[in-house]
Amino acid sequence: MKVEKNKVVAVGYALEVEGKIADRSAPGQPLEYIHGSGMLLPKFEAALEGKEPGEGFDFVLSPEDGYGTFDPRLEIDLPKTAFAINGQIREDLLVPGRMIPMLNQAGQVVQGTVVAVNDVVVTMDFNHPMAGKTLHFTGTVESIREASDKELREGLHGEYLPPEEHECPHGKGRCHREEHEEGECCGKGEGECCGKGKGDCDCEGEGCCHQD
Repeated sequence: MKVEKNKVVAVGYALEVEGKIADRSAPGQPLEYIHGSGMLLPKFEAALEGKEPGEGFDFVLSPEDGYGTFDPRLEIDLPKTAFAINGQIREDLLVPGRMIPMLNQAGQVVQGTVVAVNDVVVTMDFNHPMAGKTLHFTGTVESIREASDKELREGLHGEYLPPEEHECPHGKGRCHREEHEEGECCGKGEGECCGKGKGDCDCEGEGCCHQD
C-alpha cells in the first residue's frame, strides 16, 4: 500500500530549524493523518506521496512552502488593560516568548506571542512561530491503512465536526466551548476563556484569552 489520498498515514519525523531540532514525534507515537485532507502542509504531503511503509524521507521546505514569510504588520501593540481578567491584569501571562490565545475582531481565537511588555503596552506577534523559517523534515513512513467511512466523514480525531455554538449570554458575538459555567464566555481551546471572565463577557474587540 502506498501513501495516497484518503489513506491514514503514520510517520515518525523530526523537524530541524536553523540547525536545531524544533519538533519530533515521540518514540512509538508517530504522527497520524488522513493523506490529502489538508490537515498538514501541502508540500509536506506532496513529499510523502507514493511512499510505502518503511521508506524514509528527507526534504526541505522554504518559508513560502511552510508557514509563510514573516509579516511585520502582524506585530501589534495592545493596551495592557486588554489582558485584564475580572479587573486584574494577568501579569503572570505577560512574559516575552509566551503564547497567548486572543480573540480577534471577528470573535475568532488566534495565537499570539508576547514580544515585549512595558507599563502600558504589550507587543504581540501574530505571525506563526515558524513564519520565515526554513523547515528540514526527516523521518520514516511507519504504516498506511485505509481510512474508515467515519474517519473520512468526521476526521481522524473528529476535527471535521462543527464546534458546538451558542449565543454568548450577553449577546455580543458567538462563543465556542464545550463546558463552562453559566454566564462565562469562552474561547475554543481547553481551559481558554475570554479576557473579562465569568459574568462580564465581551466577545467583541481584542479580548484576552488565557490558559491557567
